[in-house]
Amino acid sequence: MNGSRNTPARAANTGQADADAGSEANHRDRKAGGGMLKKLKSRRRETEKWPAVTEDELRALGTSITPDHVLGLRAITEDYLCKPEDNVYNVDFTRFKIRDLETGTVLFEIAKPPNSAPVESEEDGADVDASAGRFVRYQFTPAFLKLCTVGATVEFTVGIRPINSFRMIERHYFQGRLLKNFDFDFGFCIPNSRNTCEHIYEFPQLPDELIRQMVARPYETRSDSFYFVDNKLIMHNKADYAFNGGL
Repeated sequence: MNGSRNTPARAANTGQADADAGSEANHRDRKAGGGMLKKLKSRRRETEKWPAVTEDELRALGTSITPDHVLGLRAITEDYLCKPEDNVYNVDFTRFKIRDLETGTVLFEIAKPPNSAPVESEEDGADVDASAGRFVRYQFTPAFLKLCTVGATVEFTVGIRPINSFRMIERHYFQGRLLKNFDFDFGFCIPNSRNTCEHIYEFPQLPDELIRQMVARPYETRSDSFYFVDNKLIMHNKADYAFNGGL
């Protein structure tokens, strides 16, 4: 989750087929204040079948990194795979909220004030790296690891260029072990628009021993969030997580 993720080579058209299939599960609800809230479910992928690739191999590709490439990563990246200026579409995340879908409880919310570049936290649950603007640190209670389904609502604006295919791949790791891969399609975004969607995260059931380790080792759970337009990487955000809140 990120508010502000080789032989490289699988056919791009297979990704498009998955996009078409995944979009059938997406739907829209009307927001209380008007407008539409798009709800997005992650594609289901067996990412271990992707050809393995290292961060250095991807870095050598320069600006040619695609979704199929990052799906081959077997470990968290240690640095960013693109530059802030690669965001030529001026995608700007302005609000981010996490809630338990079973109870509706808001677990975390962060927003950018109008006409302000830095992002300010509305909760004590996260520290934001203001210098980069691409890193968030979360702290949750151990109960978070028992949740089954979480909704992450993001609000973002785009610049003067239309976005035909906007996609996010988010990969979560603990001590080098891939816990879960999430893969969401935002779809088409019109120029100069403000957009809101809710990503539906269906968490795997974790063994009790693994939960104990994740609670005992704060910030060793980490994630990469990779954002693509027309299968080209334009943004890369990172986060880490602690689950020892209240202890």
